Amino acid sequence: MNDNDRALCATTAGLLRASGALALWGLALAFIAALVLALTGRSLPSSAWFIYAMVGLIGLPERYLTLRLALVASLFEGLVQGAIASPSALDNSLEKLGLRRSSDGPRPLADRVLEARKLMQRHGIVVVVQTVLFAMALAMQDWR
Repeated sequence: MNDNDRALCATTAGLLRASGALALWGLALAFIAALVLALTGRSLPSSAWFIYAMVGLIGLPERYLTLRLALVASLFEGLVQGAIASPSALDNSLEKLGLRRSSDGPRPLADRVLEARKLMQRHGIVVVVQTVLFAMALAMQDWR
């Protein structure tokens, strides 16, 4: 890998690590929704109860995306630090772990970065949906 590729990997890893703040927000929303349901679930209107439950359930794919982002960030960091010698060595390792099909063929670094950004955007969309639903549940709490 040349210096430009290492810089791209380091920048991508930094960007993915920065999404950790968003991951904390999504976790907090799911936790608060579960807490509200546990403590006041019986006194909530059914619409608010349902939406709080949705916020909590959306927390599951949000956690999955957070784990994937952490994995991808650490893989990019491995490329930067030389712990992973090359993108092809990374592909071989992922194939042996069952995380990538061998039939997919080699991928350019630019494609890997694009996929990482798409993953981060999907995670952002999930957290925005969680936030909107949480706000709706808060607004509906007092409707009777």
